[in-house]
Amino acid sequence: MILRAFFRNFAAMKTAIVGGGAAGFFLAVNLKEMCPAMEVTILERSQRVLAKVEVSGGGRCNCTNSFRDVRDLSEVYPRGYRLLKRLFKTFDYHSAYQWFEKHGVPLVTQEDQCVFPAVQDSHTIINCFLSEARRLGVEIKTGCGVSSLDELSDYDFVAITTGGQPQQKGLTWLTGHEIVEPVPSLFTLSIGDEALHQLMGTVVEPVTAAIPGTKIRAEGPLLITHWGVSGPAILKLSSYAARHLHDCQYQTPLTLNWTNRKEDEVRQELTALTVANAQKLLTTVRPFDLPSRLWTYLVEKTLGQRGRSPWGSMNQKETNRLVNALCNDTYQTAGRAAFKDEFVTCGGIALSAVTPTTLESRTRRHLYFAGEVLDIDGITGGFNFQAAWTTAYTVATAISSEASGLDNV
Repeated sequence: MILRAFFRNFAAMKTAIVGGGAAGFFLAVNLKEMCPAMEVTILERSQRVLAKVEVSGGGRCNCTNSFRDVRDLSEVYPRGYRLLKRLFKTFDYHSAYQWFEKHGVPLVTQEDQCVFPAVQDSHTIINCFLSEARRLGVEIKTGCGVSSLDELSDYDFVAITTGGQPQQKGLTWLTGHEIVEPVPSLFTLSIGDEALHQLMGTVVEPVTAAIPGTKIRAEGPLLITHWGVSGPAILKLSSYAARHLHDCQYQTPLTLNWTNRKEDEVRQELTALTVANAQKLLTTVRPFDLPSRLWTYLVEKTLGQRGRSPWGSMNQKETNRLVNALCNDTYQTAGRAAFKDEFVTCGGIALSAVTPTTLESRTRRHLYFAGEVLDIDGITGGFNFQAAWTTAYTVATAISSEASGLDNV
């Protein structure tokens, strides 16, 4: 009798989840698993749910990371790492990995420690969320935008999981909460150098990209494109430097260390090549196994006609110039190029506006936030999805605990 009374009272409680993306669905499914009698409704403004999940990772969905190579969370979360360090004690990347496998989505970890569905198809994640939501009785309403918290007064609990907003006006309806101005993160950079563009398709690994005059730098593979530079090194740099780049309108010097080595080491390598290949042309022997097109480009840009000379003809000044070209090759960026498949913003609801253990609003009871709507964002590699899973699970747990307490009053 007591148990029946518990569920009869509990059934009256309702939760609205505003936003039908990764965080929204993960929150809904976990909340229903924790509180089967809770009425849970997802409200999605567009006509499609989980659209970003579908295109992420080139359609494969890089759903988390092993974190094996992460020494400190600040390396992968430029904003929000302190909060996530706390929340990971309850639900971390191991928890996420186990969750998906338990729910019928086998995962695989790549050499770069990125985690994908074993079938390499994002629809596996989408189908999991949709089937679990259907099985548990989650109501999904599309084409249902919310423009005021007052519209949700019929619900006992509300969770905002609307994702990153490109402009601050997209968050103004959440009145009473401090908002950190949203700016783009995770994007490629445009460089107006036609000679560099001729190398499009060239991949160099690893490269160190840096912004002179700052401590902002990033390492990883770099891809030369027909508009400039892309690849993990640039995407990471754009994340670390999101606000700096926004403030300078994406017009800044960019230095590339094509070797990812110190100048002394590069100088020693060039000296050794000079001794061993004195009669060979500079462009025919590549240091550090650099791509041949890139090495030829750097030699010709640095030495001009002298670049067609033998290694043995180089003087010390020319060697120094080549060392500088390899370690401090400098370009002027001409803007950012939107990386549409992985578009992320930094900014959103300030972390000071929520209680860190529950992510509940400090100014409005029973209102919670999860996912990228918070001022949390990570570099490329599955880290942003992991933040979505962790924050969504935190909110589901908080609502479940709060609902249980209310029911026993």
